[in-house]
Amino acid sequence: MTSVLETMPPTEVGERLREARDRVKLKQADAAESVGLSRTTLVAIEQGQRRVRIDELRKLANLYRMSINELMRQEAIHADLTPKFRKLFQQEDGAIELAVKQLEDLARAEAELEQLLGVQRLRNYPSERPILPGDVRAQAELDAFELRQRLGLGLSPISDIVTLLELELGVRVYIRRIDGGISGVFAYDEALGACILLNGNHPRDRRAQTAAHELGHLVSTRREPEVLEEGITENSREERYANTFGRAFMTPARAVMQKFKEVTVGSEKLTRRHVIILAHFFGVSREAIVRRLEELKLAKSGTWDWFQANGGISDQQASQVLGDLTSPDVHKTDADRPTTLRLGLLAGEAWRRGLLSEGQLARMLHLDRVELRRMFDGLEIEGSEADGALMPD
Repeated sequence: MTSVLETMPPTEVGERLREARDRVKLKQADAAESVGLSRTTLVAIEQGQRRVRIDELRKLANLYRMSINELMRQEAIHADLTPKFRKLFQQEDGAIELAVKQLEDLARAEAELEQLLGVQRLRNYPSERPILPGDVRAQAELDAFELRQRLGLGLSPISDIVTLLELELGVRVYIRRIDGGISGVFAYDEALGACILLNGNHPRDRRAQTAAHELGHLVSTRREPEVLEEGITENSREERYANTFGRAFMTPARAVMQKFKEVTVGSEKLTRRHVIILAHFFGVSREAIVRRLEELKLAKSGTWDWFQANGGISDQQASQVLGDLTSPDVHKTDADRPTTLRLGLLAGEAWRRGLLSEGQLARMLHLDRVELRRMFDGLEIEGSEADGALMPD
């Protein structure tokens, strides 16, 4: 990992240091003496003839009453997501505003740490597909299939859509515990890119469906912010597109038809066991797979409502059917951390290098220092040399 100190030209670093010294009205000789350098060395640094070392930079930043982040920042991260959502806020709807603020804080902090450490975040977004006149659901089905083909997924089930969004597409995805009525929040900003907040209170299969829904917004209407609320009906073409895209992306029609045939062979009725197996195979909720079966005419319209009226399909029944096939929810632990794992790793690296102080990181991540130290301890940031192997040059 290369930091901004290593990538920024020495002439620019020197100019920033000279400007910072001028602001506090210090002569070169006095500044050099205060940090234990000779005047000629400081002159060489300010003229870009000699690259400043991190320990020297730290001392000079302290002397000039600035943080290293302020000195080295290439470009401030200017992003304010809240105004984008104003028209979506209902009166006194503090829950949505709080969720949007949380998404903004997480995304901005991560972007600033990436910038400081010289991390280039991949943006491999799919091409925008404006919603055209005609059958919006047919468009969503086609767009979802094309994206699957582009990603090399074919008709295979998606075991971890969060990792796919982060590592394959470069979307910023966060899982936090938010108001139960909010399933997800999506926003796109030129500085931050595509950002998604998923409700950590919801089970994994439901979060997966929400993530796929928000991916539909990234494909079709990325510059329009969106809050997905529980129980809200499809009241626009954009929502019908996103809902259909999400279902088609997670449960492609051909794959569902094939697996349905395999699972129900010889049966005249769709049973709870069939639903549980299909939902597990595709990594979606039981409701989502039944709705998809209805959509594909593999089940009668109203089948899910029938199940609900006749006792539903419980988690206990799913456990009895799946047994040891159930796996732990790896992303659930992220929702219980004071911040995300990736953010914690970036913050830890910035602290280890001395680029940001403990206090600066605590303010950036909205943590108190006790939480911050606990997070660093969890990352084993002060471990021995035996904690890791050497990276190649």
